[in-house]
Amino acid sequence: MEISLIIKIAGIGILVAVASQILSKTGRDEQAMFVTIAGILVALTLLITHIRELFDTVSSLFGV
Repeated sequence: MEISLIIKIAGIGILVAVASQILSKTGRDEQAMFVTIAGILVALTLLITHIRELFDTVSSLFGV
């Protein structure tokens, strides 16, 4: 796994955590939840190619 991918995901996590805390403290819990969901989706979008490679490797390993 590339170190730049790990740094990007960590950065997204930090930004989402800060934004979610700020929105929660101001009483906008619904928007905080949407920010959290959006952050998860962005991180999964970055990881989807690596997850596909993992599944391809596992399926070729077991001959499925």
